Amino acid sequence: MSILIDQRSRFIIQGITGNVGRFSARDMKQYGTAVVGGVSAVKRADEVEGIPVFPDVRAACAATGADASVVYVPAASALDHVIEAIEAGIKLVVYPGDGLPVRDAIEMRAAAKASGAVLIGPNTPGLISPGKAKAGFMPSFCYTPGSLGVISRSGSLSYEACFRLTGAGLGQTTVAGIGGDAVKGLSAAEALQLLHADPETQAIVYLGEIGGGDEYAVAAYAARHGA
Repeated sequence: MSILIDQRSRFIIQGITGNVGRFSARDMKQYGTAVVGGVSAVKRADEVEGIPVFPDVRAACAATGADASVVYVPAASALDHVIEAIEAGIKLVVYPGDGLPVRDAIEMRAAAKASGAVLIGPNTPGLISPGKAKAGFMPSFCYTPGSLGVISRSGSLSYEACFRLTGAGLGQTTVAGIGGDAVKGLSAAEALQLLHADPETQAIVYLGEIGGGDEYAVAAYAARHGA
């Protein structure tokens, strides 16, 4: 199994007409992710990489049945776009961007929690369930299916660690880049709980960074009876 995404996930890309959005659309499709639509309220286009483009998230969801989104917009407008996705019924939102104001990150997290959605980010490469789907821009060749769950606050460290795990024959169920910012959507402890509940994840690798309280929360979770 995997957590959060698999081959059944139906993604839209907000900001698909930008350079990064176009690249990610092509990359995610090539990996096998079901990218069913894009959204752009600025640059009008009928399609990008063969993917239909809509003026807003509600229209995209109504036409495609999308349940997940990757958001490629500048930090200044990110809060509005993430809230738009959540209010349209999207249940998984990935925001890779950095430089997000802390207040906006707090509001994003609160909105996701209130709606029962999961927010990945900010400042994240995304997440991948090897062999099934990816949401973000992590290099696909670093990963292979297996029984290890990986949680990382660092993007580049997650690539390196998973490349070495893959080379050693240790594949992964899901690799979640939770982001290195102080305020994030999915926390380390929350990701740990999801992987711990997955019957196919036999062990979990946590890649932390200096600073913040994530490592304390992970230690506290691991010290629980039965953890």
